[in-house]
Parts: sequence; structure tokens; C-alpha cells
Amino acid sequence: MSLVELGSVRFGDNLPLVLIAGPCVIESEASCLRIAEHLKKLAEELMLPVVFKASYDKANRTSVTAFRGPGMEEGLRILQRVRQDFDLPVVSDVHDVSQVAAAAEVLDILQIPAFLCRQTDLLVAAGKTGKVINLKKGQFLAPGDIQHGIGKILSTHNPKILLTERGTTFGYNNLVVDMRSLVIMRELGFPVVFDATHSVQLPGGAGASSGGQRQYVGALSRAAVAVGIDALFWEVHENPDQALCDGANSLALSALKPLLQQLMALDHLVKTGH
Repeated sequence: MSLVELGSVRFGDNLPLVLIAGPCVIESEASCLRIAEHLKKLAEELMLPVVFKASYDKANRTSVTAFRGPGMEEGLRILQRVRQDFDLPVVSDVHDVSQVAAAAEVLDILQIPAFLCRQTDLLVAAGKTGKVINLKKGQFLAPGDIQHGIGKILSTHNPKILLTERGTTFGYNNLVVDMRSLVIMRELGFPVVFDATHSVQLPGGAGASSGGQRQYVGALSRAAVAVGIDALFWEVHENPDQALCDGANSLALSALKPLLQQLMALDHLVKTGH
């Protein structure tokens, strides 16, 4: 398996688990910095590699009236501050070719949203930046089909690719995770991320917004780590019930430490055999 490196944060090659975490969307600079500070302290306490994630624009919200974030310019400024103040790598979504160059000036990882994983021009533009690309598998794809998206990025001679599983459409307003997909995607030769919080999302399940079942995040995270993955992706919030996006499937900051301790021990057992 290829090794993807971001300074001291390394994905793949049977290395310890990495956590990608943060709020679904940037709600304010102050809340973003508080969450980043909490994650930085957790990273130091648990000796856990952490990447900070927050979207500057949620372009695929259910309703036209839903909160989307501060926009690219302001959002990238806030993410740059997180990067500088807390020495954490940062990742956010890019939705269009026009966003890629500016995003690449700030972000350590460019994330391709699941709904856009087949968009050739976007994948090629992202690949050409030379940045790490987190390619999220579409809810409509078989796991092996992600190889075509990989090929589009590799056509730019950029092998720094992460693959993310975030659940597969299962009837109306529901997702299911086939744990075999983690194995299948990992066999393609790139580090695999499991997005546990989006996998318990209920798309459009709350009428004008998506619902979620955060009570299952722990169970799915344990299952994925037991199968063997390289990173976990969690959306986290100070008060998930008050979050402006994806609160129903986000984890509270207070819940992170005990679950991470359990998952790190399980990851160590799976990767070392003891």
C-alpha cells in the first residue's frame, strides 16, 4: 500500500490510525478555533495524528435555505488560522474547478465530495495541484468502481490519494455500510478512510434537511477499525443538537476521548497482532 505523508501525519503502510475531525461546516471563527483547540489537546494527550476538517461551503444541502457556511474566501482564512495557531493539517471540500487553485494555497488535503467523485475536470484539476486528494466514494458506486476516479487523479502523476467510504444508498433516506468495501478499496493500493458520521446520515430524512443516527457511530467505527483502515473521519461539534449542519450525525466533543482510546487499542491489536 502506498504511504501518504503530511509532515508527521502519515496514512497507510500499516501505521497507526489517523483521525480526521471537525465541524461539518464552519459556523463561526470562534467555534472553529475552540473545536480545533480541543482536538489539538486530544491529539497531544493520546499521541494521535489529527487532521482538522471543516467545510467553507456546503454546496449540496437539501434545501436552498439551509446554512452553507461563510464561503470560500472567509472560510479559507479561518482554516489558515487553524493551521497556523494549532499546527494541524486542514482539509475542506472543493466543489468546482474554479475553487481548486485558491483552496490549494491553504489546504493540506483537497476533498472531493462523494456526489462529485466522477467529475473528471474536478479530479484532474485537484490532482494537478500536487496536494493530497481525499476522494470520497459516491453513495451510488460499488467499491471497485472508485478505481476510475483514482485513474483520473493518477493521470496527473499525483499518487497522493486517500479513499473514503461514507455509506451506500439503501432505499429511501437511508445508507448502509458494507464492510467488504473497506477491504476492496484498500486492495486498490491506497489508504482508506472510514467516514463513520456520514455513514449514519439519513439523507433528506428530516424533510428539508438530512437526519442521522449518531448512536451508531461508535459501533460502525469499531467494526471498520476491526476490518482494518488507515483513518477515521468524524464530524464533531460542541453541541450537536444545535449544529447548523449534520448535527444529528455529529459527535459531541465530550464523547471523543473514551471512544478514541478504545479504537486506538483495537487498531493496535489488528495491525500488530497483540
